[in-house]
Amino acid sequence: MQGVFLLLPDFGLILLGWGLRRGMDLGDTLWAGLEKLVYFVLFPALLFNALARTRIDFATAAPLIASGAAATVCGIALALLARPLFRQDGSAFASRFQCAFRFNSYIGLAVLGKLHGAAGIATMGLLIGAMVPLVNLASVWMLARQGNLGVGREMARNPLVLASLAGFAFSTSGLTLPDFASHFLGRLGDAAVALGLLAVGAALRLRGPTGSPLGSCYLLAVKLIAVPAAALLVALSLGLGRVHLDAAVLFAALPTATSAYILTQRMGGDGAGVAWLVSANTLAAMATLPVWLSIVLRY
Repeated sequence: MQGVFLLLPDFGLILLGWGLRRGMDLGDTLWAGLEKLVYFVLFPALLFNALARTRIDFATAAPLIASGAAATVCGIALALLARPLFRQDGSAFASRFQCAFRFNSYIGLAVLGKLHGAAGIATMGLLIGAMVPLVNLASVWMLARQGNLGVGREMARNPLVLASLAGFAFSTSGLTLPDFASHFLGRLGDAAVALGLLAVGAALRLRGPTGSPLGSCYLLAVKLIAVPAAALLVALSLGLGRVHLDAAVLFAALPTATSAYILTQRMGGDGAGVAWLVSANTLAAMATLPVWLSIVLRY
C-alpha cells in the first residue's frame, strides 16, 4: 500500500491529462505542442541541471550504472527474440522493439524525489543520463536499419542525448552553474515533470493494437516484469545502498516513454502501434510499479 500511495499523485496527473484531452476542447495542436515543448526544451533542461549540479564519483556510481545497464541490455536482448512473433512486418517490429527497454523519466524522477528528496532526484538523474544514450542508440539503430537512415545523424539530433552528454561534461569540468542559470533551469525542470505527466495521459491510445498482438504483449511483459527483475537481481548482487537500490529497480520498472512514439513518427515507423503499446505500458504499470516499489522497499 505504501507503493500505491506514493504513486497516486503521479498517476493522477496522467489520468488528468487523459481526461483533459477528451473532456476539454483544447485542440490536438495544443497537446502536440506541449509534447514537443517537454521533449525538446523542458526535460533536457531538467536532465542537464540535475547532472551539472551533481559532482559525480564514478567509482561510487559504477554499481548503480551497471545495474541500469544490465537491466537495459536484458530488455534489448529479450526484445530481439520477439522478431519471429511479428512475422514479415519488419516496420512494426523495428518500431515496437524500443518499448521493451525505454523508460518514462518523468514518473521516475517524481517518485524517487518523493522517496529521497534532492538526493533521489540527483541519483535518478545520474542513472537516466547514463542510460539515455544507450536506449536511444539501440532504438535509433533499429529504426534506422529498417528505414535506411543514418544512426549517427539521428543520435546527434536527439535532445536527451545532447543534454546528458552536456551535463556529464559540465559536471566533470569542475565548474559551478551561476545562481541565475541554476534557478532558470530549475524552473524549467519543475514544469517538466508535471507537464510531462499530463502529456503522457493526453497521449494514451486505448484502441486495439495494429500488427501482432502476441508480439506486443510479449514486449509488455519484458518491460514490466523481466527488466525490473533483472535490475533487482543485479542490484542486490552488487550490494547497492538504499537510494541506489531504489533508483535501479524503479528505473527498470518504469513504463515506456512517449518519446518512443515521437521518435517513431519522426523516423517513419509504425506510430499507431507504438502509441498503443506505450499506452498499454503506462496503464499496466499502474498495477506493476507499486508492486516493484513495495518489493524493493522491503530490502
